[in-house]
Amino acid sequence: MTNWLPNLQATDGPLYVRIADQIEQAIGIGALPAGSKLPPQRNLAYDIGVTIGTVSRAYAMVRERGLVSGEVGRGTYVLGSGDNDSATAVDTVSARLIGTRASSAPPGKLRFDTTAATNVGQSSAITDIVAAICREQPSEIASYTRSFPADWLEAGRRWLKHGDWQPGHDSIVPTLGAHAAVIAAVSVITAPGDRIVFEHVTYSQVSRGTALIGRQSVLVDSDADGVLPDDFERVCVQQHPKLAFLMSSAQNPTLATMPEDRRRAIAAIAKRHNVFLVEDNLYGGSTENGLPLIAELAPDRTFLVGGLSKSVAAGVRGGWIACPPHLAQRVRIAHKMVSGGLPFLLAELAARLVLSGTAEAIRAQVSDEVMAREALVREIFAGLEFNSHPRVPFVWLKLPDPWLSGTFRQAAFAEDVLIDDEDEFKAGRSEKTFHRVRIGISSPANRQDVVAGLTRLRRLITSGPSGYDSPA
Repeated sequence: MTNWLPNLQATDGPLYVRIADQIEQAIGIGALPAGSKLPPQRNLAYDIGVTIGTVSRAYAMVRERGLVSGEVGRGTYVLGSGDNDSATAVDTVSARLIGTRASSAPPGKLRFDTTAATNVGQSSAITDIVAAICREQPSEIASYTRSFPADWLEAGRRWLKHGDWQPGHDSIVPTLGAHAAVIAAVSVITAPGDRIVFEHVTYSQVSRGTALIGRQSVLVDSDADGVLPDDFERVCVQQHPKLAFLMSSAQNPTLATMPEDRRRAIAAIAKRHNVFLVEDNLYGGSTENGLPLIAELAPDRTFLVGGLSKSVAAGVRGGWIACPPHLAQRVRIAHKMVSGGLPFLLAELAARLVLSGTAEAIRAQVSDEVMAREALVREIFAGLEFNSHPRVPFVWLKLPDPWLSGTFRQAAFAEDVLIDDEDEFKAGRSEKTFHRVRIGISSPANRQDVVAGLTRLRRLITSGPSGYDSPA
């Protein structure tokens, strides 16, 4: 067993990332040669003055990078160059892109780390529509998508409609899901090196995606009502961003919803500093809050994104973006470049789901199931502090002292429940600590599994970290 210790003063950032980076560096220079055993997690935690959960996350990260292997009761060992399974090893860049989730979900776990639309039997309706498309348009199925039928644009206009407001046909671009829509907008408005504004915690796969194409993230402060206008103005003055990514309703993961005066303030600041906005309304589309979209208030500089993944069927990959009209063609081209093009079958399926009313009917069923599951959360988590909404498929749970977010995530994993800690949602290097976890409630197969998973989490919270023992 090696006596190696990391030098945490040499770098900054989250502790577990610093430890993982130090391990990788030590392996690279030979200070931790192949076959050497890393210190037991409990010993290392004591020696450097951190929690066992922090060390556990660091060890998990270097495992994901393909640098070490570990077994409960045996320890963690540095792999040699021939020890990695090329099918499963993850390189350093990949590990930093996937966040704190495992690159593939381990089998046998209850999945509370995803918010895809609940299975309410929608495959039956989807099967019928796909069969009809294949019968009626075989030549389109066999070829590349060369044009965008008016029906595709009308479907996007209807799905993005909000109250009495709806975008124009000439602003709509059908996309391969909401994520691809955002990246296409980013590619059009910004260039490598440009800055994009994100909240400290948000849908961080967008920030990782933009980093991959060379953009820089800058962070803006928020409170219970969303982005703080004064801090947004400060960021605009000091950092000169080109674009800001916002979730104005049911923000992921905090569930914050901006009041109307704040939406108007953000729109005015963006106009004053010539900043474009991406408004992700994936969850907000199900909340029916009656507030105007930022896209309504600033249509000349706002890209409104929506899709089917959270409310109808994630596997359909149906999405649309409403653009400032003069930019729609550029976004269409950029989307083709970054996604490889829109498959005819999926685009036609998404359009037919919406135009036939089937998507809205499925959304109602999904919403009813989410409401029933959210009621279970309120019952099982009674007395705990958490943010939830009856129509939104996740919960932002405040952990009681002395639980830490990463430690609780690891403890939940040991109980065969997958959840997300707060670092999964950090869009950049943030020193803010929330002591929260996000718990998705839409993916378990049934309500019995929801109850089982929530009950295990409640038991963990009640027992406290002293009841959780990380493997050495």
